[in-house]
Amino acid sequence: MHQSSWKSRRHRRRGHRHNAWFRPHGSNERQDAGVQQSPQGSSDGHGEAPSTSSTAGSSSVPDLPGYYFDPEKKRYFRLLPGHNNCNPLTKESIRQKEMERKRLRLLEEEEQQGKKIARLGFNASSLLQKSKLGFLNATSYCRLAQELRVSCMQRKKVQIQSSDPSALASDQFNLIMADTNSDRLFTVNDVKVGGSKYGIISLHGLKTPTFRVHMHENLYFTNRKVNAMCWASLNHLDSHVLLCLMGIAETPGCATLLPTSLFVSNHAAGDRPGMLCSFRIPGAWSCAWSLNIQANNCFSTGLSRRVLVTSVVTGHRQSFGTSSDVLTQQFAVTAPLLFNGCRSGEIFAIDLRCQNQGKGWKATCLFHDSAVTSVQILQEEQCLMASDMAGTIKLWDLRTTKCIRQYEGHVNEYAHLPLHVHEEEGIMVAVGQDCYTRIWSLHDGQLLRTIPSPYPTSKADIPSVAFSSRLGGARGAPGLLMAVRQDLYCFSYS
Repeated sequence: MHQSSWKSRRHRRRGHRHNAWFRPHGSNERQDAGVQQSPQGSSDGHGEAPSTSSTAGSSSVPDLPGYYFDPEKKRYFRLLPGHNNCNPLTKESIRQKEMERKRLRLLEEEEQQGKKIARLGFNASSLLQKSKLGFLNATSYCRLAQELRVSCMQRKKVQIQSSDPSALASDQFNLIMADTNSDRLFTVNDVKVGGSKYGIISLHGLKTPTFRVHMHENLYFTNRKVNAMCWASLNHLDSHVLLCLMGIAETPGCATLLPTSLFVSNHAAGDRPGMLCSFRIPGAWSCAWSLNIQANNCFSTGLSRRVLVTSVVTGHRQSFGTSSDVLTQQFAVTAPLLFNGCRSGEIFAIDLRCQNQGKGWKATCLFHDSAVTSVQILQEEQCLMASDMAGTIKLWDLRTTKCIRQYEGHVNEYAHLPLHVHEEEGIMVAVGQDCYTRIWSLHDGQLLRTIPSPYPTSKADIPSVAFSSRLGGARGAPGLLMAVRQDLYCFSYS
């Protein structure tokens, strides 16, 4: 009995010490079922995700192990183990709830045109007034007007017509890719029974106010994952699609040239479908098609610690050893160079004139702090844009090998996410791991627009996008296409 009373007194003293530790002077605090009230003077905490008290409020709110601070109720709440199935309060559930609240708020703001401003202090009337007063030259006025149109793009759902409507309702978009003329969209869809199937969407009907397109039937189905893809100009511009397929069971991986004429109704009457060509290339992470005369009718594949350049006509291969996995590639058009981004963070260029692995084939070397997921060469081929798995996007000067601009706001920790650079419109587009599509100004790195996904944030529902200055062909208007789940959306200039 003496022992139990001694433990009780020690427990009361310990509880008194704990209460005094995080109670500010002069405040009267009460304890309610193990829930501690917030200190006075704490902020409302409109931060990103209140996973801990330090992120939920201001720095004056102490971080208590095992508790989180709710900025709305201004109270601490105990974090419960994640395995508890009876309404658990965990850091992950708190973060997801806050992200969903933020997404719904942004979706609501998307409907209000008055809140869409690319830059602080710049709207249509102020832009016109400053131009008339001579504060803006013609170049700056055109650029800022272009940014304003980007910020005012409205989301419209695209109606997809197909001979198999049931498939459209069940198959989910995985990847989309617009061709050079932006009148076709190649799609990779996840099939409900497993595997993937391919389709080509004609964008000629993508016009206001209907936004109606047609999905051409496809005859090709695979149960293997698509690691990478790009357009290939073998017979004519964008005549094929180059696909890197992952191996499965005893079937090795391969690179496949898929003719677009294999799709029903996608080729002229009397035109025979082309042949499907496969090259046994196991474990390819990336691919690129060459439009350079130094490597005519050739494509490259990035493998684990190796780069292969293959001639489609002769089958001849050049192999270049690397120190890391090659996750992204792009050929330069005028210079005989192939740029590669690696898991180690290295970006290097291969001189295509070198016929072997001797010294001198590595022309340029740049370095990121994380795995490089995308490289894009700008038109003059003097600069290169690169992004990595740390969410960093940098613009590199290839002449000085120095970073000249960084674009803030991209979110990535592990995903293989592409960049979309459009110099004609002066913007860059990227989808983050958080499912937000962000648009930056190429000129100065200003974040112009953040577009939330129509669906809750999920690793399986990261949108795939395509931007073009002429959606639907030569007479089309600039706009953004977004594919997520079974839906296709168009953000067009108003």
